[in-house]
Amino acid sequence: MIRVVIADDHTILREGLRQLLGSAPDITVVSEAADGHQVMQRVRTDEFDVLLLDMSMPGKSGIELIKQVKAERPKLRILVLSMHEEAQYAVRAIKAGASGYVTKDSAATQLVTAIRKVGSGGAFITAEVAEQLALGAMPDAEGPPHARLSDREYEVFQLLVDGVTVTDIAARLNLSAKTVSTHKARLMEKLGIDNQADLVRYAMRHHLGKDDG
Repeated sequence: MIRVVIADDHTILREGLRQLLGSAPDITVVSEAADGHQVMQRVRTDEFDVLLLDMSMPGKSGIELIKQVKAERPKLRILVLSMHEEAQYAVRAIKAGASGYVTKDSAATQLVTAIRKVGSGGAFITAEVAEQLALGAMPDAEGPPHARLSDREYEVFQLLVDGVTVTDIAARLNLSAKTVSTHKARLMEKLGIDNQADLVRYAMRHHLGKDDG
């Protein structure tokens, strides 16, 4: 039996995922978490095999949360559930310690298979993500400009593109507004962009916006 914890801040989505997984006789949902704090509570107190983790939750989330979970429970398998289809999101999650990546759009058809694969010690990623991981291991490989962003810069970039203000990003990521502004300045420099409109256009061109995932 594969024991799963569902981590997502939307109650309706958690209920839907629980029902979806309930149809599999070899999978059981042992508990749920609505934010990063609850995720770490489950990691420290519950016995389970796979953490089904939404990339965007209040407080600590995303890459930072994956790294913290793996630091405390290195053998725990993490399957990321995200609205973003662009391979760069999955590549960063896998590098941080996740074992698989499923988009919310494809969860209905792929989730059970993905949990079985990850729960048995395997990985669940697309061919495109596997290729990006391989290219990233090559010293002379060049990717798109956003591939050069740090994980934190990429997270700030994602929120800016989704229309979140610097002040709200600071509150969401538990950072100061000054620190977020510094990340914003650095990421825009790396992308060769100097205003918000161009940032959104860049995201649309590379299919990085919320509406593309």
